[in-house]
Amino acid sequence: MTGIVIIGAGECGVRAAFELRARGYGGSVALVNGEAGLPYERPPLSKRLGSAPILIKSAAAFAEADIHLRSGQTALYIDSSHKTVALADGETLDYDRLLIATGARARVFSGMETCLTLRTDEDAAAIMAQLKPGARIGIIGGGFIGLELAATAVKAGAEVTVVEGAARLLQRAVPAPIADILHQRHAAEGVTILTETGVATAEATSITLADGTVQGFDLVIAGVGALPNTELAHKTGLAVTNGIVVNESFQTSDPHIYAAGDCCNFTWRGARLRLESWKAAQDQGAHAAAAMLGEASAYNAVPWFWSDQYDLTLQVAGLFDISAPVHTRPTVSGQCLLFQCNAQGCLTAVAGIGSGNSIAKDISIFEKLIARGAAHDPAVLQDPEHNLKRLLRAA
Repeated sequence: MTGIVIIGAGECGVRAAFELRARGYGGSVALVNGEAGLPYERPPLSKRLGSAPILIKSAAAFAEADIHLRSGQTALYIDSSHKTVALADGETLDYDRLLIATGARARVFSGMETCLTLRTDEDAAAIMAQLKPGARIGIIGGGFIGLELAATAVKAGAEVTVVEGAARLLQRAVPAPIADILHQRHAAEGVTILTETGVATAEATSITLADGTVQGFDLVIAGVGALPNTELAHKTGLAVTNGIVVNESFQTSDPHIYAAGDCCNFTWRGARLRLESWKAAQDQGAHAAAAMLGEASAYNAVPWFWSDQYDLTLQVAGLFDISAPVHTRPTVSGQCLLFQCNAQGCLTAVAGIGSGNSIAKDISIFEKLIARGAAHDPAVLQDPEHNLKRLLRAA
């Protein structure tokens, strides 16, 4: 029966499928899941030792919503002229509208092919099995994944070295003061951090640095970013530039095919972006579902990220221009809260770090202020005498 087909059963694809039902769609919904089991949450994979994957939805929930989950299936080809999707087992699915939510895969640079990477529950199981007391773990990359794995390995009693080519950790993601807090915490936990250190090659148990130094480990993990899974879109003839190019409704160059999540290149406030984010995957899945049902609107969800390392939680809303100045709002001891405004005085980004969820309320208010797009005097936002909730009500 012709209906809506969703390729990819990660956070984005699952959210889109259930959003279709929540909005009253009564047609067929097929969800193609390339992995064998039920769809699961990916953020915990870098943080949980020896735990079973956390399911996004139960099998009963899919059945109750009449969502036809096809696990262990791969979409091989999209015939856009006949609106069909060919699966690896020989089955063909017809569609009125199609959503590509194929996500991204771990990037592996030449010379790192034998290193482990983290993207799936199988990847996590292979890594976690080797995080033991005294194990020597080398991690290439000082981004979110690399640092989260470092913290998890330390908790398991391993000895960890992080190799980062940039001048500091998280150089593309957060302002320096927050990265410095994490650097200091990792160092205090015994992690060896090598910044401004290039990697020539890396194998499963060794890293050769750019200066020729060879360091031996029991396990080497490459955490050097991700690449969007766009091969299916390429074969279909869709526009692809650092992801599948979509309009404000997440519609591709084929009006019957949509794309969302880590695999898509979309517009946010006039800039072209591709985000790898749990929250963005949820937001975009819901937005694409509404668009497929004809409920077109501009996509305005504020990008939001978080990372748990030891007892610290880092949260970011909006997008920082790392080359531009930031402002500090004083907080209690053990916390840091920074924000950035554009030339018009509008808030564009905020980042905070603290124990547990201690910074979450402030980040939430700043996120709402960013969403509203109103101009604010940075001096007022910096002043702790000015209550953020009152500022939000005033905006």
